[in-house]
Amino acid sequence: MSNNESPEAHRLSHIERLVDVIDLPIGRWDSQHRLVFCNEPYLGWAGRPRDQLIGRTLEEIFDDDAWSQAKSAFRDAFAGRTVNYERRLSQGHLANRWARVQVFPDVAPDGKVEAVFTIAFDIHEDVLAREALDAARVRLDRFTENIPCPLTYVDRDFVLCFVNKAYCEVTGQKPDELLGRHIGEAWGPKRWAEYAPFFERALRGQTVQYTRLVDRLPTGPRWMRTSYVPDFDARRFVRGLYTVTIDVHELTMAQEKLKRSVERDSLTDVLSRRTMMDRIEAAMLEASETPAALFFVDLDGFKSVNDQLGHREGDKLLISVAGALQAAVRAEDAVGRFGGDEFLVLAPVRDTAGADALALHMLNAVREVTNSLGLLPVISASIGYALAPGDAQHPMKLLQLADDAMYQAKRLGKNRVKHCGMGTLGKSKASSEAESISSVSEQHVKRHLI
Repeated sequence: MSNNESPEAHRLSHIERLVDVIDLPIGRWDSQHRLVFCNEPYLGWAGRPRDQLIGRTLEEIFDDDAWSQAKSAFRDAFAGRTVNYERRLSQGHLANRWARVQVFPDVAPDGKVEAVFTIAFDIHEDVLAREALDAARVRLDRFTENIPCPLTYVDRDFVLCFVNKAYCEVTGQKPDELLGRHIGEAWGPKRWAEYAPFFERALRGQTVQYTRLVDRLPTGPRWMRTSYVPDFDARRFVRGLYTVTIDVHELTMAQEKLKRSVERDSLTDVLSRRTMMDRIEAAMLEASETPAALFFVDLDGFKSVNDQLGHREGDKLLISVAGALQAAVRAEDAVGRFGGDEFLVLAPVRDTAGADALALHMLNAVREVTNSLGLLPVISASIGYALAPGDAQHPMKLLQLADDAMYQAKRLGKNRVKHCGMGTLGKSKASSEAESISSVSEQHVKRHLI
């Protein structure tokens, strides 16, 4: 400190030298808001030489808009507080860039605020990133609110923190009736008990999905798929769960239709040939514990129906016979169309007696349905069957033996039942036996079945 320099002047000189080495625009302003000092970076910031800055107010250096944004900050700083404000710059090469200006008091040793300092930071990239984030958040909020799929978010305690408009429409409840409540309380104990396992699995970090038929919708029952998605933090800790429900009704119905088209015969709606072969293969694997019979059913005189009455009447007959065979067996037995006027029936049976009884029951069912149609000539059926595992232990061998037995029944006069390598049952053995089968009680028929 020189002999002629006051302590205050020395203090300010020391501060000015220190400020000059900081690579940020710094200015000192007196109580009249005039710039009394600025460092070198401030000159580049203002875009003017020093002699055009010192002694001028902020309003004179920049413009009215700059001062209107800074005025309250200057007032607070002169009151002893440190404040920040942001503004878009208007000067020179920095025009339209965002800056954050910090204003803080210059307190003298006696405690008085004689001036204030300003220090500016370029935050343009930060502001753009923030604006982009805010815009993305707005878009996301609009999306989640307006997407027609019900969305929810629950915390680790299964408390509802977010529900969108679609969810409220489906549940018939308002957001203020749902938010802050345990989802089990909002749903009710019965429904919560059903779905709690899905939530708990998701809370362990698994993404869980299930599809169900929802019948509480204004549009009627529809197939819906709900996904439970964990919300992980940076440490892979599950903070909460998102749930999203989408309408998969058309997709599910199309899949079921496709599956049915593969599994079912398109004309008669009994099982398709392919599905029957799958059932036969599966039955052979269990035949040692659950014996089964494979019946090969062929209509007698079907060609004459097509020739004399046309294929439309022939199709009606096939549909009626398929229904009659389906009605003659148990729900768990398999009835399928092998092709043309040939049908397959697969049923667990105890022995040959049970197979004979079921075959005669089917023979009579075919006779009754063809009689009811009043067809001339009268249509009957020839049925051959083979037993697994007694007659065969391979699916194709079992099918071949049943087919051979059916042709033997035809050669023996048709309208009868033939077990491969055994005698026949039907019209030629005792007409009364075949015709009286309809009067036999279901208990008598099923006594021989498993």
